[in-house]
Amino acid sequence: MDWPAEPAERVRELVEGVLDELDLGGEVEVEEDEERIVASVEGDDDYGLLIGKRGQTIDALQLLCFQAAFRGMRERKRVIVDAAGYRERRRETLTARADRAAEQALNGERRVSMDAMSAQERRVVHEHLKERAGVETYSEGDEPSRCVVVAPLVSE
Repeated sequence: MDWPAEPAERVRELVEGVLDELDLGGEVEVEEDEERIVASVEGDDDYGLLIGKRGQTIDALQLLCFQAAFRGMRERKRVIVDAAGYRERRRETLTARADRAAEQALNGERRVSMDAMSAQERRVVHEHLKERAGVETYSEGDEPSRCVVVAPLVSE
């Protein structure tokens, strides 16, 4: 198979190939800017198989797309693969859970361990809570059980 020269087209071909293998329809839209390549799958199919349990399948596809897009190249940028708006829905769920964990940490004056999540999901939580007054976040544990801990800041 001859790969396209452009990273964005490599991403498109890989995602379309996976859709074909899974017998899923849908259109693959690819957008590229200075910082990232985003491949979005939209259509009438149920993309549960593509997304997988806790997003693990789509995360694996995203990693494969990154590796394929920039194979043999020095300059790289982020690659994001999404299906049916999964990433935004997941972000909303994670930020709501992060807010609840922060409230529990502040009200109970104790650390709160969130559920295990991927590095990408942990980044969402850390970024969301970094400006939140009175709490700090850090990750602990080993993959695949690594989680975010939300703790009240200790006043000095």
